[in-house]
Amino acid sequence: MSLSAFDLILLTCKSLLGNPLRSGLTTLGVFMGVAAVSATLQVGNISRAVIEKQLAEREAPQVNIYADELKLDDLEFLRQRLTGLKAISATQWLGPSQTVFRDRQAEPFIYAVTLDHFLTSGKQKIAGRFFTPADFDNYRPVVVIDLFLAEKLFQGEDAIGQRIYAEGRPYIVVGVVPIEAGAKEPKGEMTVPMSIYNAITGSRDLGSFQIRPRNLEDINNLEDKAVKLLKQRYPDKDFYSYNNVKQILEQKQTLEMASRGLTAVGAISLLIGGVGIANISIAAVMERTPEIGLRLAIGATKWDILLQFILEAAFLSLFGGIVAIVTVHGLTLAVSDTFKLPYKFDRETAVLSLGSALLVGVGASFIPALQASNLDPVKALRGG
Repeated sequence: MSLSAFDLILLTCKSLLGNPLRSGLTTLGVFMGVAAVSATLQVGNISRAVIEKQLAEREAPQVNIYADELKLDDLEFLRQRLTGLKAISATQWLGPSQTVFRDRQAEPFIYAVTLDHFLTSGKQKIAGRFFTPADFDNYRPVVVIDLFLAEKLFQGEDAIGQRIYAEGRPYIVVGVVPIEAGAKEPKGEMTVPMSIYNAITGSRDLGSFQIRPRNLEDINNLEDKAVKLLKQRYPDKDFYSYNNVKQILEQKQTLEMASRGLTAVGAISLLIGGVGIANISIAAVMERTPEIGLRLAIGATKWDILLQFILEAAFLSLFGGIVAIVTVHGLTLAVSDTFKLPYKFDRETAVLSLGSALLVGVGASFIPALQASNLDPVKALRGG
């Protein structure tokens, strides 16, 4: 007659408590393996969070291409031939500009930009709006300024709709954007539609192109392809390019390689813990052969014996895994607080670590448990 689930669990607990040394060694093996796996996953999570934080603190990932006498036709040429684009725009730097509002003065840098400039840069507006196609088509004297310039000129007043003068020319403020990330001593920035620059200067030249990829991983390929296309179009012209996330991508690649190596170490540690479980399970079967024979003789089924050994391994794996996860979480909190690292408890990581422990523990104990369930009662009793 098969044991009830409650009786089976009770018998399993008594067996584990009756052999504290064996149970402790098994739990220690699981603890070390799960701790290694959990710590590895946490390192990967924190690394990705650090990368995301660095990306969030700067303009959107983009490729910048410089050359002499770039034209709007070249911009359209690239737009039609490049794949994986999220946005492409052009910028012409006009240098510092004496800017006045009433009796207040500033000397910000002024840029002329094409329509998709703010989409390419990823800048978010604090107030107002960005440029519209009508601003370009109708040569409207509108300007978007950064927060530094807004505070310096307007000193708490609403900047939107105000008229300022840059080099004596009037502009209407239509938008305010944040100060450029990483600027140690900002002087202020203002951007105007490219059509205004063309009308004032008569020049059609562009200073640089900015290309924003749809996927961050494509930025290097996009940079190479853009330069190659322009070289084919102008074989005698020199083009210079860089992307603003090159160092971050190199850090990301290094961290991913380190994470893979640590994952391998964690997996090996967990497998070593599994080997320990298997060895201890085999020793337990040999030690408890008379007990197994007696239980079989008085009516226990093979399934009862098999399930008890598997439950013992599962309980120890769960206990060792939970203790390991709690320990790693506590240590990670301490380290992240000390070094100001972004960290939050990840349930998926905990479930994966605990699932790995259960899989290895149950898998390692299955063959010894199967051998125990197949023992001949008479031989088992004689073996005692």
